[in-house]
Amino acid sequence: MTTPRNWQRAFGGFLSAYLDLLDNGKQRACLPRYVRGLLAPLERKSIQPMAEHVCIPYQRLHHFLNVSAWDTGAFEVLLRQQAQQLCGGKNAVLVIDDTALPKSGEASVGVTHQYCGALGKIANCQSLITLTLSDGRLFAPLGMRLFLPTSWTQDPERCGQAGVPAERQQYKSKSEIALEELDRVREAGVTFKVVLADAGYGIGKAFRQGLTQRGLTWAVGIVGIQKVFSLQVTLTDPPQQTGGRPGKHALTSETARAVKDVLHGFPPYRWHTVKGGKTSRWVAMRVRIADGVPNKRGLHLPGEEVWIIGEKRRGGVVKYYATNHPAGTPLTHLVRDIKARWACEILHLQCKEELGLDHFEGRSLQGLEHHVVLVLLTLLFLQTLRSPRGERSQQDVTVPQARRAASHALETLLPARCPHCGEHIRCPPRSSVNLPNAA
Repeated sequence: MTTPRNWQRAFGGFLSAYLDLLDNGKQRACLPRYVRGLLAPLERKSIQPMAEHVCIPYQRLHHFLNVSAWDTGAFEVLLRQQAQQLCGGKNAVLVIDDTALPKSGEASVGVTHQYCGALGKIANCQSLITLTLSDGRLFAPLGMRLFLPTSWTQDPERCGQAGVPAERQQYKSKSEIALEELDRVREAGVTFKVVLADAGYGIGKAFRQGLTQRGLTWAVGIVGIQKVFSLQVTLTDPPQQTGGRPGKHALTSETARAVKDVLHGFPPYRWHTVKGGKTSRWVAMRVRIADGVPNKRGLHLPGEEVWIIGEKRRGGVVKYYATNHPAGTPLTHLVRDIKARWACEILHLQCKEELGLDHFEGRSLQGLEHHVVLVLLTLLFLQTLRSPRGERSQQDVTVPQARRAASHALETLLPARCPHCGEHIRCPPRSSVNLPNAA
């Protein structure tokens, strides 16, 4: 591993660009200590235990997180540019997903009863839409955005109490938020070859079509009842109605079929094991997905030409996917991209288990967004430690190992106890690294 002294320099160097985005000395003093608290071996990473650990008054750290006005948008732009340098490019994938933060009360911004993946059931929680960048070696966070359910957007007073600005109080679905965040990511210069998402997003035709309209390649989960047409389907003009008026809806030469019926029509020998997905058997077929203009019966006409893919897992579980990869793409390439979605699951887990993403105890939108962006930049810092320039083998170091090593290395940089008196939190720590004083 890199030496502690090098990691201390890396810490100061990494944070310097973020410190430049802050307006005053008090903010610049709190930022490295908050990150230091997130890296610390604490059971709970809320303000009180972190303030005690990094030797800073509770009120000062609380004010920095919940009251002090600093722009998370500028932090996110820098975060995305650094993520691009780390693992962006023509071999990268961008994964859209969401993660839940369980809550016990009703006052935390955006909280409602909804599906909570952390608990595996409907529960009281907040939901964050997440974007993750991965090149197969490393992954990096690109941002997280809070989903506001209608129970909040239809209650301006409740939103006001949580500090939700008026322009954020209009309801937007998770898919709409995801597409907006995707646009911001691309504006920041992030590049990738394909967008991935699970069926929670993939079932929506507006989401799929939004990706296509942006000129992006995508691969998403779908449900087995999704209707498709064969490539041979044709459209004919509708017959004239009574009185000689032309009909409004074209007719199809065939009836749309469910994906599960189409793919399960393949004999067993057509299902293959594939490198990267050896525990499953796969089959793929080129079709036209039924997401075009609906006819008078509400049935959708043929839309975009796509691949539909079936995955038979052990135990009989079958998953379905759709992708607009070009015709002729090998099955191995389709499977490789589909399975790359795992990166977001690891990111969610490490943000929570290692950095306390779900430990924020405030109620305001500003406080939550501040906490989230600081967790994300801390994770990105750990990823840069795993793969410094010229040390590709360092990726074998896991994020938990990097966090523990970084926390230990930084003890002398931002000591948990004052080096002068051993206890007094107002004594400025002496360090060879020039960081702002929190006193």
